[in-house]
This record gives sequence, structure tokens and C-alpha cells, in this order.
Amino acid sequence: MRSRLLSIGCFLAAVALAAPASGQTDQTRMEFVNLREDVRMLSQRVGELTLTVEQLARDNSALQSRAGQNYVTIEQLNHAVTDFNRSLQSGLADQKREVLTQIAGQIERLAKQTNAALDALAKNQASRPALPTVFTEDFPKEGANYTVQSGDTLSVIAKKTNAKMQDIINANKISDPTKIRVGQTLFIPQGK
Repeated sequence: MRSRLLSIGCFLAAVALAAPASGQTDQTRMEFVNLREDVRMLSQRVGELTLTVEQLARDNSALQSRAGQNYVTIEQLNHAVTDFNRSLQSGLADQKREVLTQIAGQIERLAKQTNAALDALAKNQASRPALPTVFTEDFPKEGANYTVQSGDTLSVIAKKTNAKMQDIINANKISDPTKIRVGQTLFIPQGK
């Protein structure tokens, strides 16, 4: 295109020079000068457009070379996310199994310790001397009822009521003096 405009410009210049100088009017010369200026401007504009087309061709070539590169599709991304989730779930399940195994081990150790403590308690109870279950009738038959309060023991009750502890045990037939309970009513023998 540019070469065609240059050819037209050269043709017009040749026509202008070929015209007889005496027959040319000022107006014709002016038209030729304007025409020459128009051709020059068109040539400049064609040059700019040529540069733009060349730049576009380079950009297009770069885009085409980039289009040849590998890009990930949405389907591939979905597969990758699914695989990651599967791996994550598997890891969490393994971790959960490991924690449960540790907890089971701790519970087993605690159970063994508890059983050992219970066995020791049972042995202590077995080695304790048997409390006398024979009660005598040698206590005063007169007295008063007393309701066991929180914090009371037989010795505390005996002190509170000025009675003998053995008389309280015999009168109430208490086989284990350590096992009185709050709210229990006891007969307290008094006087002799």
C-alpha cells in the first residue's frame, strides 16, 4: 500500500514538473503543492499503519506461541481437589486411629492401676482383724435417742452425751463403729 502511494506521489510530481512553466497558473501550482502535501501526509500515515500492523503481527505470534503451552482445565482442577480431599480424609482417619490407640492404652493402664488398688484394698480388708460381733447386755437400760449429725463419730457422740462408747456399741449392736451414717438414730444409755 505504501509503495502504491509513493508511486502516485511520484506520478503527480512528474506531471507537475512536465507542465510548461509559462502555461502554469498560480492556482494550478498551488493545487499541485497541496496535492504533494496530501500525498506526503498519506505516506506518513501509511507508514504509521504499517508499524501498527507489524506490532499486531508480533503480538499475534506471541499469543499463538503461548496458546501452545499447557494450561490446566477445570476438570483437571476438580480431579486434583478430589484427590487432595481423599488424601486429607485418609490422613485424618489414620490420625484418629492413632489417637484412639493411645487413649485405649491409657485406659488399659488406668484399669490395671485401679484393679491393683482394689486388690490392695481387698487384701487390707481381709487382713483386718474381725470385729467382735458378741455384744453384752452390761449397759444401762435407761437413756435417750440421738440422731447422728454430720461429722459425728462414736467417740464424739459419747463425749457429747457423757456416755461410754462401748455402752453405745452394745446397746445398738454396732459391729463396725466406723460405719455410722448421718440421720441414723442411736440409743444412748445413760446412768449406772
